[in-house]
Amino acid sequence: MDMLIPFAEVFLAALIHASMQLGLGALLLLYHASLGKHIKKKTRNLVDSYIAGIGTLVFLGLGAVAFIMDRYFSEALYPEELMIVVGMLIALAIAVWAIYYRRGRSTELWLPRTVARFVDRRAKDTNSNTEAFSLGMLTSLAEMPFTLVLVVVASNSLMRLEPLQQLIALVLYTVISITPPIILRLAIRKGHTVVDIQRWRVKYKTFLRALTGAGFLVLAIFIFAFEVISI
Repeated sequence: MDMLIPFAEVFLAALIHASMQLGLGALLLLYHASLGKHIKKKTRNLVDSYIAGIGTLVFLGLGAVAFIMDRYFSEALYPEELMIVVGMLIALAIAVWAIYYRRGRSTELWLPRTVARFVDRRAKDTNSNTEAFSLGMLTSLAEMPFTLVLVVVASNSLMRLEPLQQLIALVLYTVISITPPIILRLAIRKGHTVVDIQRWRVKYKTFLRALTGAGFLVLAIFIFAFEVISI
């Protein structure tokens, strides 16, 4: 039981992280631009580098936050501190429902328009694996206002695990967080087009928004129940 709860928190946080849409949006732009300029093998290499960039930043970011918590706190957060985390998760659930997507029949996100245009331009101009890797890291970094608290939750859970279990949980979080772009890559390889996938995202935008917001709320309730009041 002592190991189950930390792993459950890591799993839930990773699922919510995976449901964020900026990385998928930039990947679709990369696909759309690259397929018109490069052979399929080159496009696949760019996509693989992009996904690797996301995974690398997630892995290093989670490891860095866990190291900082271990270095300066030396133990998991106290219930009083976790209440702040719970409050942030609830606030983020409301923010996802209210402002994560801009209004209209599109999947345009909350990002300031200057940042959105920069990401859009970088996705369209990416021609090398290094640029694609950097783009993956950029999109993951730009999502941090929503994902940082998830990384904190996962890092706090790592503090209560043995070293080998910490590594397993770290890898688990990273793999789950990059599962959607991997699935998208496989879908396109199987014959689905970028247009088809984008239409699906637009059609189910409300559902995706509700699901992500509910994820934040469920994680908040889980932490409150099992960490704050210790059911």
